[in-house]
Formats: sequence, structure tokens, C-alpha cells
Amino acid sequence: MPPYDISLEVTEDSPAIDGGALTALAERVMAGESVAAQTALAILVTDDDEVREMNRRFLGVDEPTDVLSFPDEADDFVQGIADQTLLGDIAISLPTAARQAEQIGHPLDAELAHLLVHGILHLCGYDHVGSPEEEARMRSREEHYLGDLGHVHQH
Repeated sequence: MPPYDISLEVTEDSPAIDGGALTALAERVMAGESVAAQTALAILVTDDDEVREMNRRFLGVDEPTDVLSFPDEADDFVQGIADQTLLGDIAISLPTAARQAEQIGHPLDAELAHLLVHGILHLCGYDHVGSPEEEARMRSREEHYLGDLGHVHQH
């Protein structure tokens, strides 16, 4: 598997957060989506307030959500070799993930894994709001990495 530069910052403490497992999953998805080696990804697991603020500031939506993906827009031009390629940033709200996991009836770590994969696929260009075909394509990639998602909520 190509080496990636994945940083994981956790501001909310929970026994469900296995940093090593989340990082390994991120690496697996990035490799599976043919993301170039040495590409960086920043993952933040935080609270509803922080995610709500990011959602408001960057997307104009004043409410918390489960996961936000921010692609690296600066990569639109040819960069010098010294600059690192950045896939983007992902912010996951732990309290929202916990509520969703409880609602669905599956473990919080499974919900965190789903949100992480969902966020990375967005950064790789997948979308689920344009058409049913796009949604099905994204869902099939999520299931490729996570197994059967029959029980998981629709985004």
C-alpha cells in the first residue's frame, strides 16, 4: 500500500475511537481509489459545535452535521515538487456519529468508519446528491470498503 501522510486529531475522547484502525482504513480507501503516494489527509474528530461552526463558515449551513469534507482547492494548479499534495480535510462530529449509531443500532466505531469512508470518497470526487446513479455508485464504493451497509442510513 502506498505511504500516505494521514494526520488524525481527536478533540473528543471516546473508547470507540481507534486511531490506528481509522488511519489504516483511510490508507486502504486512498489506495483503493488510486490516490497518489505521499498524499496528505487531515482527519478531525470533534464535537457538534466545532462541526457546526465549520459548516456555517465554509458551506453557509448553520447546523451540525455528521461529516464534512473539504477538498484541497490549492491543488488546482501545478505545484512545485517541494509542496506536498493534499487530498483534503475531513471533520467528523463524534456526538452526531454517536446519535446516528444509536438510532441505527450499530456500534459507534462502525459509524465512525462509515463517515470516514464517506468523507474520503467525497474528496475523491464521488457524490450522492446529483442523481440516483451517483448515489448508487458511491454506496457501492462504501460497501466495497466496509462490507454490507444495508443497515446504514442514507446520506
